[in-house]
Amino acid sequence: MERPNAWKSYTGADLSKLEELCGSYRSFISAHKTERECVTGAIGLARQAGYIDLADAVRSGQPLKPGDKVYAVSHLKTLMLVNLGTRPLEEGMNILGAHVDSPRLDLKQNPLYEAGDIAYLDTHYYGGVKAYHWVATPLALHGVVCKKDGATVEVCVGEDADDPVFCISDLLIHLASDQLKKPAAEAVDHENLDVIVGGRPMHIEGGEGADAPKEPVKQLFLDLIKDKYDIDEEDFLSAEIEVVPAGTAREMGLDRSMILGYGQDDRVCAYTSLVAQLEVEQVERTSCTLLVDKEEIGSVGASGMTSRFFENAVAEIMELAGEGGQLKLRRALANSRMLSSDVSAGFDALYADRFEKKNAAVMGHGLCFNKYTGSRGKAGSNDADAEYLALVRDIMDEAGVAFQTCELGRIGAGGGGTIAYILAEYGMDVIDSGVPVLSMHALWEVTNKADVFEAYRGYKAFISRA
Repeated sequence: MERPNAWKSYTGADLSKLEELCGSYRSFISAHKTERECVTGAIGLARQAGYIDLADAVRSGQPLKPGDKVYAVSHLKTLMLVNLGTRPLEEGMNILGAHVDSPRLDLKQNPLYEAGDIAYLDTHYYGGVKAYHWVATPLALHGVVCKKDGATVEVCVGEDADDPVFCISDLLIHLASDQLKKPAAEAVDHENLDVIVGGRPMHIEGGEGADAPKEPVKQLFLDLIKDKYDIDEEDFLSAEIEVVPAGTAREMGLDRSMILGYGQDDRVCAYTSLVAQLEVEQVERTSCTLLVDKEEIGSVGASGMTSRFFENAVAEIMELAGEGGQLKLRRALANSRMLSSDVSAGFDALYADRFEKKNAAVMGHGLCFNKYTGSRGKAGSNDADAEYLALVRDIMDEAGVAFQTCELGRIGAGGGGTIAYILAEYGMDVIDSGVPVLSMHALWEVTNKADVFEAYRGYKAFISRA
């Protein structure tokens, strides 16, 4: 029961829309490489589309009515967008939920040191990474430094053409005989993922007197960041700076059919969900899009899906809409339905033994639906009801969306999860739905433009459904 390749059905008008969407998507993920940057960028687009800050509405006691559009933010890392429908909220919402955090390296709180006349920044990896991916490749620094006086300094170095870049050294092949005998997971020690940021000592006029710094390369780095950002070494204690691949997302393939870029897990679903949410003007059932943080490490913390942010924001909206009360809130959550918009493993013929092909996500065949994810015996999975999957099929077929069903690899080969099970705890219907990706969690991941386009079309059809 193989689903057809989506490219074969496109008209000239379809291809024009596809290229426009994928062009804006490439620009978005090139400019927004951290969860903070994604949320800030999404808020800017939401405001242009007429969304107002829920916090402002709460402070002023502004009543909300059908057609009103609001957004809520948690810790500048998680965003919720709501378009109020004509039906009571108690009857439930149509929800899209994606995550905007991606595997990366984070600077430790005390990161800077000098060794061998080289200045380094020490890192701690975030999410599931293969350490050997991160060596000998151009890297950039993105993030914020929060100072004791309340000022927040934004840092972004390595993206502009005139910027310097950074890298992590690899052991030269001539001395790597022992390294090459190790399993891939041990070839590069995670504690050795330290970023080279300087190799020139501070120069003191008159020679190396008593006033000369003991670590002159480190000192020159500190002088440079003091001059550029007005931050001191101790300010790293209250900083969140992420090390990410330097460079922009690119079209891939001579036919330009694919996209190569960092962080497509899961920003490809986040962006298509965002665009779908912003483009749908009038809805019967309230539509909601969640762009959340911390999925790659278990959805924990104040900005993760396991926090009470979503539930609290819905309660505030219902209060302003004249539907306040715990019972109505519980009914609204239970009566909602959701697409947990997260990527799936694209079938890779070079590693075919890791997949079961007839239940694998094939690149270019459209939006994926995973009835379940998890690992081994579906452990940690939200296993969607057959009735809900039938409804989703009807929505997609009615809108002419190319879609496929899949599993996350061969049984026993590994596995993974999403935020689906967290929302399902409210009793709502949830199913995983996303874009197939090659080289998932590598520095540069691959998507097919047709799948990106079908995800956008599918998400738009879903939130428009009464």
